[in-house]
Amino acid sequence: MKHRTEDLALFGGPPAFLHNRRVGRPNQGDRARFLERMNRVLDNEWLSNMGPLMYEFEERVAQLVGVRHCVSLCNATVALQMLVGDATTGGAPDDEVIVPALTFPATAHAVRWRGLRPVVCDVNPVTGLIDPDAVEALITPRTRAIVGVHLWGQPCDVLRLEKIAESNGLRLFFDAAPALGCTHGDRPLGGFGHAEVFSFHATKVVNAFEGGAIVTDDDALAARMRAVRNFGFGPDGLVELLGTNGKLSEAAAAMGLTSLDALEDNIAHNRAMYEAYLAALSGVPGVRVLEYDPQHRNNHHYMMINVEEQGAGVHRDLLLEVLRAENILAQPYFRQAMHQLRPYADESPAPLPHAERLCGQLLALPTGPGVSTTDVEVIGDVVRAAVALSGEVTARRRTEPAGATGA
Repeated sequence: MKHRTEDLALFGGPPAFLHNRRVGRPNQGDRARFLERMNRVLDNEWLSNMGPLMYEFEERVAQLVGVRHCVSLCNATVALQMLVGDATTGGAPDDEVIVPALTFPATAHAVRWRGLRPVVCDVNPVTGLIDPDAVEALITPRTRAIVGVHLWGQPCDVLRLEKIAESNGLRLFFDAAPALGCTHGDRPLGGFGHAEVFSFHATKVVNAFEGGAIVTDDDALAARMRAVRNFGFGPDGLVELLGTNGKLSEAAAAMGLTSLDALEDNIAHNRAMYEAYLAALSGVPGVRVLEYDPQHRNNHHYMMINVEEQGAGVHRDLLLEVLRAENILAQPYFRQAMHQLRPYADESPAPLPHAERLCGQLLALPTGPGVSTTDVEVIGDVVRAAVALSGEVTARRRTEPAGATGA
């Protein structure tokens, strides 16, 4: 336990960890099984263009989330672009798609890349999820679609959003990038709205090095998406639609399958780390763990805390500095809300207070395969020390220039 400011690595003390503990360490799974799959790929000499492992991966994902179709893709951003483009075919350049203010930039970027206007919506002040009341208030005659985001694997209010979309004749998609293995009640995420999108980026609970997928029960939509990902080629080999190159390679599918094999073990480990964090951070003033609603299953891939400066005595960003000096590579989620990003900053008609406040308070702590319960206890001790010494830490950081302490 660090009892004095001098004990903190930011002010010259020894770091809590010799090697980094970080957010988003890849879940690699059984390396021997991956190499076995890769040897099969190389022996087959079928490296891309809808190979057998890609189809096996799609089948397993579809079964896992309980839908008829999984259309795998090179990444989730392309998946979102394809869905938005499909929903707005024949529309005008000023058509609008409603997106939440608290999400990764790709959600809005996918809309803008299709030449449409992302309309940014405020969020629930506790969960950070898109606010259905705010969605309804933003619908105009130009609105074509709504994109909800299952932030950190928490399900949006999917039933309410489905009613809003249906009553207004809108397409409804969910950016479920981090939500594989999560549920809304007993029902897996993946089957809500017209379609959902998963990410299989290296940092996700299931990774395919880099990858994504559209999952849906809409037969016609799935057929169009399969054509679009392959330059618009239809089943007869003729180009039927405006397409792109969104195919998932066999190497990516091999990694995805291997990571899928380990999914339940990874979720169990993540849940144990989550419970350890709840204990380690219990009672720390101004620090609140984002507790996931027990009526839904979460994959616990993200360990989120909310740092309220008034209660903790230390701002989120200064706590981040303290942690990183200790080789605890926490991450702010997010530094800016979507409407504050430069490409969209001139378009927001009004402040979005809930999202803006959360962007200054949220912090993701290390979890995943490289973190143990002992590590969590150490991380919890550092957070407790930073809060207990917050007055001295804040004062010293204001008077000592960055780098002066050797941090």
